[in-house]
Amino acid sequence: MTATIEPTRRSTVTEAPARFRDLLAAEWIKLWSLRSTRWTLPLVFLFVVGVSVHASLADHRNWPSYPDGRREMFHLYGPARDAFPEAGYLLLMLATTSVGALTVVGEYQSGLVRATFAAVPARRSVVVAKAAVLAAVMLVLGLVTAATAFWVSQAILSGRDAGWSIGDPGVARAVLGSALLAPVCALIGMGLGAVIRHAAGAVVAATVLLVLLPLVVDSDTHRWIAELRHVLPVPAWQRLIEVHPDVLNPDPFPATVAGSWLAFAGWSLVATLVAVVVVHRRDP
Repeated sequence: MTATIEPTRRSTVTEAPARFRDLLAAEWIKLWSLRSTRWTLPLVFLFVVGVSVHASLADHRNWPSYPDGRREMFHLYGPARDAFPEAGYLLLMLATTSVGALTVVGEYQSGLVRATFAAVPARRSVVVAKAAVLAAVMLVLGLVTAATAFWVSQAILSGRDAGWSIGDPGVARAVLGSALLAPVCALIGMGLGAVIRHAAGAVVAATVLLVLLPLVVDSDTHRWIAELRHVLPVPAWQRLIEVHPDVLNPDPFPATVAGSWLAFAGWSLVATLVAVVVVHRRDP
């Protein structure tokens, strides 16, 4: 008599892959777990609005001493300079770039990236979710900052009948362009952080790209040099906030509004693709 032994059946448990909304939730928690995010974003908002208020109050106070020619020129470009001061937006660009870089660099330096990829092997999906959360948060920051600075500054200037209305030609574009500058710079920082994997190095590279390179590229000599300058993030933003570009700065090779929007979109897309490819191909 022989005994028949049936093979033991092993139950296999397969875990469902992480849904994209789960990745978004995880990246949201990671972003706000960074201490730099919690204190940098409010400080950036306060600084930009504060610089705008200071500039507007100065023009309001000095308005009676302005000659007629200066008042006429101020009506053409002054309200934009008070609403979107370069000093304030310089800090915004560098701060958002730094936060974008830290979203990648901080995870690598802390070793959290290994646990992330162990739980979610689909690295490209992780980076896309990170970029989506980063862009959304920075877009809210940019919109709140640009809208607040614009309306506060124009409320101050309206006391001298020198302000603009949001319905004036080109004004809404200037507000939207200033708002989009924050997510564009943050995504650039994320891309640089994925490539360099060092916070200080990413910030230095961003400073060269955003601040130094536009200063050394002269757009008055050759058209191809002018086109190169026009596609840089900061010159593209400067064109979007120019309501009367021909009066303020006649350029032999002027930038276009459509080209500036495309520059914003191109930098955002390229930076995200670079981060996706680099993180996918390189080891943690």
